[in-house]
Amino acid sequence: MHRREVLKASAGAAFSLAALTGCRIKNPGVSGDNSFAHVGDNQSSVRVTDQGKLAGLTLPQLRDQYRRDLFEDFLPFMDKYIIDHEIGGFMCHTDRDGTNLSTKKNVQYLGRGVWVYSFLYKELAAEEKYRAIATQALGLLLKNQPQGNHPWPEEINRIGAPIEPEGQQVGSQYIKGAAPKSDSIITEIFVATGLAEYGRAFGQERYWQIAKEMVLQGIKKYDQADYSPGQAKVFVSLEASNFPGARHLGNWMMLLWLGSQMLNYKADKEIEAVLNRCIDAIFNYHYNPEYNLFNELLNHDLSRAENEYRHVVYTGHGIETLWMVMYEAYRRKDKKLFHQAAELFKRHIEVAWDDVYGGFFRGAKNIEDNIWFLDKALYVQEEALIGLLFIMEHTGAQWAKDWFAKSFTLVQDKYPLKKHGYALWDLWPDRKFTFVEHYHRIGNFHHPRHLMLGLLTIERMIQRNGKVSNYFS
Repeated sequence: MHRREVLKASAGAAFSLAALTGCRIKNPGVSGDNSFAHVGDNQSSVRVTDQGKLAGLTLPQLRDQYRRDLFEDFLPFMDKYIIDHEIGGFMCHTDRDGTNLSTKKNVQYLGRGVWVYSFLYKELAAEEKYRAIATQALGLLLKNQPQGNHPWPEEINRIGAPIEPEGQQVGSQYIKGAAPKSDSIITEIFVATGLAEYGRAFGQERYWQIAKEMVLQGIKKYDQADYSPGQAKVFVSLEASNFPGARHLGNWMMLLWLGSQMLNYKADKEIEAVLNRCIDAIFNYHYNPEYNLFNELLNHDLSRAENEYRHVVYTGHGIETLWMVMYEAYRRKDKKLFHQAAELFKRHIEVAWDDVYGGFFRGAKNIEDNIWFLDKALYVQEEALIGLLFIMEHTGAQWAKDWFAKSFTLVQDKYPLKKHGYALWDLWPDRKFTFVEHYHRIGNFHHPRHLMLGLLTIERMIQRNGKVSNYFS
């Protein structure tokens, strides 16, 4: 379905990433005014708020809202309905009212959950109950740790035994017991993310080392010419299994986030090299100067695809990737990388916004023909909020304040299910945010990650009395 015409990038507005250590960066262009030009030596005078407020709230009020959403809404629901306190893990195949639709446990969600509760314990609330939840889930994960090159199972039953795939749709025929061929590293990355964070949170380096081995093994798999990510469910109607060897922005994104966190714990040259590869691929290849956005899928050699995926622009992944680059720039103390990522972040949220009903679209099936996915996935809105808060913290840019006010206000109005009699937020509404009584999954990662990272950012803003950080001056 068509929406407004996507503006082309200005050929005259270019920037350089040549100074980025370890990466060969070309010169992608950026459109729009340079909103960071005024933020330099005098950053200490810049405020993160407008007249003491963001989105109509003082910083303490904003902090309290984030805390309520995390500690009074999300965590109690998880504790009551999703967490298996007897055996461990998360039963996310659950309806809005807490009815468990099955007791199966998705291995990706186990890895995500280990990360959430480890990070929660380490950064926000060092309570034994959170450590116990992470430890039980980790134990269930490790029951299925594969040997050699065998993949992790996608799903396990309640006690931890692998579940065979129920079947696969092949054309008009349903084949019971068949599964699409997939060498996808996504499950491994999420498992490694949980292991690495557990090791950091509880000082158990052996889990960090297992995560490192998984990253290096995953890169080897990803580099195989016939690598197949399987069905890319995020695309709904697009099956990346039809594109063997494809390079996927989402894979670089997850490797970047995992590796950056790992290096926050300890230095490692091999993980650093993986991050440099990720940044190189993101900016040198997935970036398309023709429309000043990221292409989601490329050929294995990182050249432009000439198939039906040529013009896929998954703005949700672009937004998510760019805030992760900004966090990595913070770790590296790389001012140039931070500002360049922030400019492209701004471009992606401007293009993704729905001017009619509000909210960010998650992507375009074909950006050239202007054909978009019209749903309003919650995670896309939350990735935008993470990035906007981080930009405000370090620059005080007015455009970031304006976008935060607009998107935060909409999210708080449209996504919480309290007005419909339920806890939590709506994971995947349509374009008009139509409420649907039943849903088959509870999200245990993007939502709490957004709340925790946002809460930490706001707390830092309060500690600085609303002044910009001065970190990148």
